[in-house]
Amino acid sequence: MKKLVMAILAFATLNMFAADIDLWKNSTLNKIVQSGELRVGMEPGYMPFEMKDKKGNIIGYDVDMARKMAKEMGVKLTLVPTSWDGIIAGLITDKFDIIMSGMTITQQRNLKVNFSDPYIVVGQTVMMRKDLEGTVKTAKDLDIPENTIVTKLGVTGEIATKKFFKKAKIVTFETEADAAAEVLNGKATAMVYDQPYNVLFMSDKGKDKLVHLDAPLTYEPLGWAIRKGDPDFLNWLNNFLRQSQEDKVVGFSDELYQKWLVDTSWLQRVQ
Repeated sequence: MKKLVMAILAFATLNMFAADIDLWKNSTLNKIVQSGELRVGMEPGYMPFEMKDKKGNIIGYDVDMARKMAKEMGVKLTLVPTSWDGIIAGLITDKFDIIMSGMTITQQRNLKVNFSDPYIVVGQTVMMRKDLEGTVKTAKDLDIPENTIVTKLGVTGEIATKKFFKKAKIVTFETEADAAAEVLNGKATAMVYDQPYNVLFMSDKGKDKLVHLDAPLTYEPLGWAIRKGDPDFLNWLNNFLRQSQEDKVVGFSDELYQKWLVDTSWLQRVQ
């Protein structure tokens, strides 16, 4: 009986080992290493995380992070520009290996993809017309039928806007730039969008023309999205992220934050 039990345990152990090997063989991380290429899906229109410069090159916070990631893997980086409304479908159908595009972690998205730990946390804030300064103290004061609130279609800003504003008219646009232009041109009352974008817009085009209500309406952690069923890739990403953020001698994460989210000199490259 003892020999039989030992034989069963040995057989079970071999099966578990074989399953682990198969899991690794099918891992996106293994395929990246074997192919020598990391394919990153992103929509180059979300400043300062990914956007195109005057020469057509994609630059930004996420791009620099992706370059470091590819370097640590020892592979080349390939950026795959993708429209936002098809970016999750593109990942699932293997058009790229990972989404690095300022994507907010939500429970609905998490049903379709897995997320790394958050690499930065943002929230939705409001930019409004300058003439409302003084009469409008908070975002809640804007929720009246006479006002038009704009945001970008298909992002968490749209979800937050529809939840927060019940009386005001809500209009969505294909790009955040189009939405911001509506407020800037006086055709809309205010815009709801990600705090980093609004801060940068206020330091440039919105300066002395709009008012920024900078108290966030939401808590939104941004994460990298990968396909389901890949614990090896997820483990590598979270360890990479932790090392990048905690190594203060190298200071990569702090320098990246300063470069793209504090210093605005890069705006000259995209205007």
